[in-house]
Amino acid sequence: MSFPDIRPRRLRHTPAMRRLVEETRVAPAQLILPMFVKEGLTVPRPITSMPGVVQHSRDSLRKAVVEAVQAGVGGVMLFGVPETRDETGSGGLDPNGILNVALRDVRAEVGDATVIMSDVCLDEFTSHGHCGLLAADGTVDNDATLEAYAQMAVAQADAGAHVLGPSGMMDGQVGVIRKALDAAGHTDRSILAYAVKYASSFYGPFREAVESALEGDRRTYQQNPANLRESMREVALDVAEGADMVMVKPALPYLDVITRIADTVDVPVAAYQISGEYAMVEAAAANGWINREAAILETLTSIHRAGAQLILTYWAVEAATLLRARY
Repeated sequence: MSFPDIRPRRLRHTPAMRRLVEETRVAPAQLILPMFVKEGLTVPRPITSMPGVVQHSRDSLRKAVVEAVQAGVGGVMLFGVPETRDETGSGGLDPNGILNVALRDVRAEVGDATVIMSDVCLDEFTSHGHCGLLAADGTVDNDATLEAYAQMAVAQADAGAHVLGPSGMMDGQVGVIRKALDAAGHTDRSILAYAVKYASSFYGPFREAVESALEGDRRTYQQNPANLRESMREVALDVAEGADMVMVKPALPYLDVITRIADTVDVPVAAYQISGEYAMVEAAAANGWINREAAILETLTSIHRAGAQLILTYWAVEAATLLRARY
């Protein structure tokens, strides 16, 4: 047939028709809300580079998690911000450290009503800001760090985390954590592997959120943004070591990576829409340059269309509300 017999616009004629034939649809249950809890706070503290996001007190965290559950969000990912740090990040392993205390709070508050995830990484707890323990020459000691990750993961599982999220990009971290969890009797706890975590320029606001002490960079363990084959190798290794899910971080600059991974693995694929992605949209919207709500949904749709089944996003609760109203 030739024009005018073929008219694709017929399927765009009304909102109802567009909804009917929509190919990609994000559901609230696919969204995961990252949350920060700061030791010693009595009220939430705004994060200036992430408008609308806060460092929570223990009390406000519990309330915010209940709100997320009521919105239909699929899960929460907790990050702890301690009052004091040391060279070994001991606060991350301490059962009474802020992250483990917060995990117990949240599990007591909502039980199994949502999926409680926790960040298995030392960077928030070390005085030098790196994701692992340092060797005498100042480099990150991969194998010594693995021992700390194993203890940290067990402590978080003991505190109530359903899912452990090793994000430090140490070689062998998934296998070591899986063995430690199983040995501790946590055979039912899942691992969401940060299998692909690039040394990105978009992490800046997150470092404010966790009050990072980092000097220098993490390019010796996070991945080169130019590489794809390397990412596929990392994913294959993590799946072989027992990862139940794999994640790409950041999301929007790496949609092609998400697609390649989703086409390759047989486990759920997640993507983390990180702080810099969030901040860019919020800044543009605050200046009146874009439609904020439309941009939120468009970015989430693009990440899901690329192949991410799960999306970590700071807009999780708001997006869930928008999606319910839309559909």
